[in-house]
Amino acid sequence: MAKLVLDLHDIFNKGRKIDEAIEKKIKLVEIIPGKGSGQLKKKVLRFLDQSHIRKKYHRIDKDSKNFGRLFVHFKF
Repeated sequence: MAKLVLDLHDIFNKGRKIDEAIEKKIKLVEIIPGKGSGQLKKKVLRFLDQSHIRKKYHRIDKDSKNFGRLFVHFKF
């Protein structure tokens, strides 16, 4: 199973990586917005909740051991 990791500590605007994951049929994308104040994670979740993005994945898991990490499972 292929996996793509997006670490958002350095650069937030990596929305195109989602398109890359879809083009390459990567089923799991790990997004690391970091812990911080939680604002970046909220922004990422709002981005993922857009209807044109939401229809491309079937679930998001939050890491129970690391608040600053999300897993997006795409439909293929």
